[in-house]
Amino acid sequence: MSEVKTISGRGIPLKGNDIDTDRIIPARFLRCVTFDGLGEQVFADDRQQTNGEHPFDQPQYQGANILIANGNFGCGSSREHAPQALLRWGIQTIIGESFAEIFLGNCVALGIPCVIATPKIIAQLQAKLTESPKTTISVNLENKEVRCDDLTVPVQIGEGIRQMFLTGKWDSCGQLTANAEQVKTTAANLPYIAWAS
Repeated sequence: MSEVKTISGRGIPLKGNDIDTDRIIPARFLRCVTFDGLGEQVFADDRQQTNGEHPFDQPQYQGANILIANGNFGCGSSREHAPQALLRWGIQTIIGESFAEIFLGNCVALGIPCVIATPKIIAQLQAKLTESPKTTISVNLENKEVRCDDLTVPVQIGEGIRQMFLTGKWDSCGQLTANAEQVKTTAANLPYIAWAS
């Protein structure tokens, strides 16, 4: 189980409210057996329509790992493929005005913290990263703050989710693996499970 306390790197500004999961990863890419290769297709239709001007295509944002989004990010269908595509492109955390609930839950399950900031703060961060794409940005879950150059701003995250990241308990598979013997002991005592070793 891995704790997530601070994520640092470079940011990528993505402007617009109500960016839904169909835009994050179009439906035609959902037929995959694994999530491999989804990162290459993130925002495929939006990127095609903007002819290389989409932030995910612009050279100055390649290698960025912190996404700055606006309101209701990840709305629409509940597809897990959307955060999987972002993760496989390289996104490790998202700062936004608000997030769709199921998208947020899917991000937590993958170890991607989503923190909330006011529209004013989001606009400031997006402006800074547009002006200086190489600026280092850091999301601190312990202090609930974001630092970007000389700007330090507060962010919000649900306390239960925050504790899951700080303690490593966001990783449910990791918890099961780490406690395999306890799981076997519990399963062996359940009358409706025939546990085979």
